[in-house]
Amino acid sequence: MAIIVTHDHLPPIGTPRPAVTVQPPHAWWKALAPIVLALVLALIPPPGGLAPHAWYFFAIFAGVILGLMLEPLPGGAIGLIGVTVVTVLSQFVLFAPAELAKPGFKAYNAALTWALSGFANTTVWLIFGAFMFALGYEKTGLGKRISLLLVKKMGRRTLTLGYAVAIADTLLAPFTPSNTARSGGTIYPVIRNLPALYDSKPNDPSSRRIGSYIMWVAIATTCVTSSMFLTGLAPNLLAIEMANKTAHVSLTWTRWFVAFLPIGILLLALIPLVTYWLYPPEVKSGDAVPKWAGEELAKLGGLTNREITLGVLVLLALGMWIFGGDYINATTVALVVISLMLVFGVVSWDDIVKNSAAWNTLAWFATLVALADGLNRVGFVKWFADTIGAQMGGFSPFTAMILLVLVFYFTHYLFASITAHVTAMLPVMLAVGMTVPGINVPEFALLLCLTLGIMGVLTPFATGPSPVYYGSGYLPSRDYWRLGAIFGVLFIAVMLIIAVPWLALIL
Repeated sequence: MAIIVTHDHLPPIGTPRPAVTVQPPHAWWKALAPIVLALVLALIPPPGGLAPHAWYFFAIFAGVILGLMLEPLPGGAIGLIGVTVVTVLSQFVLFAPAELAKPGFKAYNAALTWALSGFANTTVWLIFGAFMFALGYEKTGLGKRISLLLVKKMGRRTLTLGYAVAIADTLLAPFTPSNTARSGGTIYPVIRNLPALYDSKPNDPSSRRIGSYIMWVAIATTCVTSSMFLTGLAPNLLAIEMANKTAHVSLTWTRWFVAFLPIGILLLALIPLVTYWLYPPEVKSGDAVPKWAGEELAKLGGLTNREITLGVLVLLALGMWIFGGDYINATTVALVVISLMLVFGVVSWDDIVKNSAAWNTLAWFATLVALADGLNRVGFVKWFADTIGAQMGGFSPFTAMILLVLVFYFTHYLFASITAHVTAMLPVMLAVGMTVPGINVPEFALLLCLTLGIMGVLTPFATGPSPVYYGSGYLPSRDYWRLGAIFGVLFIAVMLIIAVPWLALIL
């Protein structure tokens, strides 16, 4: 097989190191830096109006976030250490957030209940389910078959593969309120099999050949489609209820879609291309690949019973995610399908037990959800929002609106759940905006709501499918954080530049 590989001048973002370069996996400074940051912040006197225990909690949270960025240990281990530190310290007067306690609970019981609360989060288990779906595609060979079909039709150029991923997500988004189910459970299991066709391996320098490019296009795309459709992200529905109750602003499906449409079209067109420029795949094109894919499909022969069974189960899950949202939770659907996969022998229990990436992601995201929830419980998020609101005096209505939208958007760095962000921040930001004389409240409310999907691109834990792609092995921590920041700025800049005049025209 002859593959044409072009090596353009690569920008510094995520440039792959030569194979001979070896760095110690656990440099001592990476382990020390999060501890130092947490201690330094804890020693600084708490800001006015913030309880000491809330400031200490934020110090630990900041240390955990830095640890996740530097990765001296796997993400699951860092999250576990973080909630353990809070659990232990909460037993002492120095660090006793009453918000973690419930009537009748002793302090240590309340803290432990809080620490384990993330493992009861439905999104966490939906993410785990997405990994199991991917396992089924791998074990049955159905993922390879579908991948070969994609490569045969669109594999002549890597760029067209990026657009194929974007189109697939966009078609599913209006009917799938869970972006984890849509991208993590449907798109990811298919594209996960594509890199291997080009000998692009996870956690390896070869990951940049094509795997890294495809994975980033997929997660960036689902963030845009989550903002494009009211029914493309479950927290969107929660947001319109809060906008109605807090600001008396009514947002319909059509108004939402029309408001974001020009932004979404532009961003969906840009994502594969901008990623191709900033995070270029080494494999640009391969004239012999479609022919080779056809030959491989011929070798596979007809569909096997296990492939057909998995295909039926996946269609069942997709149908329930699209049409059964009012009757059954998306996570329940995933658990049912996983159980059926076990019953019909699509995967074995040993296969599930040995899937270390899935279990690591489960522990990592569950502990981080608990930490983010604790940040809200101790009052840090409310204090932060109130502090920003107090600084709005003297700004023009337009300037205040833009600043508040930016604050709302970038504070998502503090959250591991868009639902938690909506619950904690949206009512506060709406209330702050309504105190600014002359502000256009319907426009302001809609701007805040439209950011919910695109803010999911910021971090490896910003939205449901993020940990799935982060755990794929094709997006190293350094690359993910840098790309997240770049695309995060690009998304909000495009939205504000287009949305402000567009909303003024249509509202």
